[in-house]
Amino acid sequence: MELQEVCSYLTAEDNALDGLVAELDVAAWATPTPAPGWTIGHQIAHLAFIAHLARLAASDGAAFEAEVAPARIDFQGSVDTVLAEYMADGQEGVMARWRSERSAATGALLAVPAGQMVPWLVNPLPPSVLAAAGYMETFGHGQDVADALGVRRERTDRIKHLVAFGLHTRAFGYMAHGIKPPEEQFRLELTAPSGARWEFGPADATQLVRGSAWDFCLLITRRRHRDDLDLTAVGAEADRWLNIAQAYRGPAGEGRQPGQFADAQSSQAA
Repeated sequence: MELQEVCSYLTAEDNALDGLVAELDVAAWATPTPAPGWTIGHQIAHLAFIAHLARLAASDGAAFEAEVAPARIDFQGSVDTVLAEYMADGQEGVMARWRSERSAATGALLAVPAGQMVPWLVNPLPPSVLAAAGYMETFGHGQDVADALGVRRERTDRIKHLVAFGLHTRAFGYMAHGIKPPEEQFRLELTAPSGARWEFGPADATQLVRGSAWDFCLLITRRRHRDDLDLTAVGAEADRWLNIAQAYRGPAGEGRQPGQFADAQSSQAA
């Protein structure tokens, strides 16, 4: 992944989400989202915390390790504690923190010397991969916000690096379900929002996923159920993967139900 491009796409995605929430009143800020127990405010507070961690990882490794030490013991408890602290700042405070942290994080990632890795929650990562992980966070939580507001987001080719990230993190879905990841190589043949054809993975791979690149991103962030997406699998393992895919470590969460949203199977109808 090319760091400059991934960071520019992340900035554009952050700005698009900012445009959805910047003018919300207090009541709208408290709108429940599809994530159980989370309002729009919680979604933005979470993104502010992720950006904060990315900034520390890229600029101050010792401070990052001190910050995440509690999370290594009780990840969910640490997330809940930080969310409560951020939410106590109120809507203006959360927005200010998110804007400041995401800008600082991008700047810190771009400043990492070529070839240097940065620490992260489990293993050190290249800064471009960490930026792609940040994009995944903004895309997924941004979808929750859009769903809460009843907004259909603009579909752009900025998702290309998220698609690649989803294939790169294929093992996470298996791990979340206690399944040993298969050694077989997988391939993606997807159609971008612009109509371009994107191909990832070996040309001779026997496990293949075809369909909409946008829908693939909704799948790996677990914001839509497989049944509502324009995705097909070739090969038994590819078929199983579509049922468990996620681009983040840890528990899969509740996911979404078939037909839960008004835009179900919108890709097929578009």
